[in-house]
Amino acid sequence: MTESEFIALTDRVLNLIGEALDNSDADLDWQLNDGILEIDCEDGSGAGGKIILNRHVPNRELWLATRGGGYHYRLGPAQWENTRGGGDLRTELTRALAAQGGVAIALPALPA
Repeated sequence: MTESEFIALTDRVLNLIGEALDNSDADLDWQLNDGILEIDCEDGSGAGGKIILNRHVPNRELWLATRGGGYHYRLGPAQWENTRGGGDLRTELTRALAAQGGVAIALPALPA
């Protein structure tokens, strides 16, 4: 995959996640800027914090930073797979949104 193809693909992934947040009943603010998606899970108590998902072009990966840790995802045959043998990006981001934001969001299938 070329660099420009990777950037186009990850732009679609990040935009789909943002659209899912907008289409949900969750009251989460988010912003997407140059391949970095920041989701503000702050509820006023200081417990929520931010979830950050960004592309890492040199490794052709998406990186997820949550209160629970940092995770790297590489494109697999059908989904974005955790490089350390964990689950897929869609499942793990859904869990992070529930844990940090207290929301259940149905994320769409992410382009792979």
